[in-house]
Amino acid sequence: MDMLWNGWGDPARATALPDTVTGLLRDWLGVKPQPTASARLEEIEISTPALEGAALHALRTALGDRAEDVRTDTESRVRHTRGKSTPDLLRLRAGDTADAPAAVALPQSHDEVLAVLRVCAEHRLALVPFGGGTSVVGGLAPTGEAPFVALDLRHLNRLLDLDPVSRTATLQAGLRAPEAEALLAEHGFTLGHFPQSYEWATIGGFAATRSSGQASAGYGRFDEMVLGLTLATPGGTLDTGRAPRSAAGPDLRQLLLGSEGAFGVITSVTVRVRPVPRTRRYEGWRFASFDAGTAALRRLAQDGPRPTVLRLSDETETLIGLAQPDAIGSAAEQQSAGCLAVVGFEGTEEDTDRRRAAAAAVLTDCGGEFAGDEPGRRWAHGRYAAPYLRDSLLEAGAFAETLETAAYWSRLPGLYAGVRDALTATLTEHGTPPLVMCHISHVYENGASLYFTVVSAQGEDPVVHWTRAKHAANEAILAAGGTITHHHAVGTDHRDWYLREATDLGVAALQAVKQRLDPDGLLNPGVLLPAD
Repeated sequence: MDMLWNGWGDPARATALPDTVTGLLRDWLGVKPQPTASARLEEIEISTPALEGAALHALRTALGDRAEDVRTDTESRVRHTRGKSTPDLLRLRAGDTADAPAAVALPQSHDEVLAVLRVCAEHRLALVPFGGGTSVVGGLAPTGEAPFVALDLRHLNRLLDLDPVSRTATLQAGLRAPEAEALLAEHGFTLGHFPQSYEWATIGGFAATRSSGQASAGYGRFDEMVLGLTLATPGGTLDTGRAPRSAAGPDLRQLLLGSEGAFGVITSVTVRVRPVPRTRRYEGWRFASFDAGTAALRRLAQDGPRPTVLRLSDETETLIGLAQPDAIGSAAEQQSAGCLAVVGFEGTEEDTDRRRAAAAAVLTDCGGEFAGDEPGRRWAHGRYAAPYLRDSLLEAGAFAETLETAAYWSRLPGLYAGVRDALTATLTEHGTPPLVMCHISHVYENGASLYFTVVSAQGEDPVVHWTRAKHAANEAILAAGGTITHHHAVGTDHRDWYLREATDLGVAALQAVKQRLDPDGLLNPGVLLPAD
């Protein structure tokens, strides 16, 4: 099943907002119903020409003359236009297809990926790897004048190898996360990677963006799971990783992880896997303030015991109920003071009980109040629902978007205040006061990430409205010592700030790598690094 072309996920799961929420949007933020509806897919016209002639013939030949695997029809091109950020969707709903690919290619093997790369080099076509299409940072919208091919990896969807002794699995890059989990579960294993995009994102996308799942406190980030990967480049194949750790020079795996298609196309990944947990338990804890809750999370992250899931919503997010997307705007949350933390444990029954009891002692000592299992259960039930909620807000005339960052614990309070103030001031100056919410989404011994959600009235030009605020937030992130992105990746949206974070010398080193692997600059131009 394809994702909704002008929104998120499964169209059947889209739901309208409750009247209580639309009332809050009207009364708090001045949200007004939108006068025009989204364009219909059958009405969309693409301004740029489709691939044709010798280039199209060569591409079809590279894929064995399978007509269904080289597509130039309007619907296929629209469905591979940009990603799923709010500006992406607003532009697409308005009929803007300026970033549409000239063709969509669907290879069935690593060798066919190499063949497509050769065709692109010969005919001066740019190429953008396309997994689940879930990018929210401009990762699928290259810059430059060259027409581009969207390389849809959906046919690379197999479990290639499972080593139960070493607890490793080799997965093809186009395998969607739920399908990967199902294949691993047949052998009693799990990857344990469950980001909000889980239902649609792919293994290759996780690697290319250094994804971090909601259970990262227990399972780790995706880049920590990767033991090896295979990369197709215009210059050939690069295989990395022959042991779990090595002192044989710089780790090429780490260079390729997070490369966002700029260095090559990841076609398979070898990851460590773990036994499917026998027990999963999620629960809620309340703290008097975000500062108090943050201190409690830091203590668990540094001194243990480390839960599998550990998240903390600030006062505003707790009040609105966004910690539990399926309960948004509920009276119960609106009447609750303080901040809600969701704490989860997975594993054997004995280990889960032991860690849960020890964590409860720490949380209580830090001023936490046990809120029962219900908040945890509701979070688990609605953990993938927030993007659907975003679409419902857009339909109601509101603008909703997210951004994230990370910093060391000592810098977190300043980062939190700086980003929140930048968003509030910029959006208020050019419109109406926004609602700015935040939660700690991932924790480490030395720091944590902050995930902000912003809701405001759309205004006359919501894309310009948000771009101005996003730039202010990006500046605040760098000024406060945070990283420009923790798990959403760089794309084109963060590129200019990433260049400053990486420094001129670091960028020059990366450009030298790209020049060697992609000498013609065809791979995702302008994403991660500036286009030539």
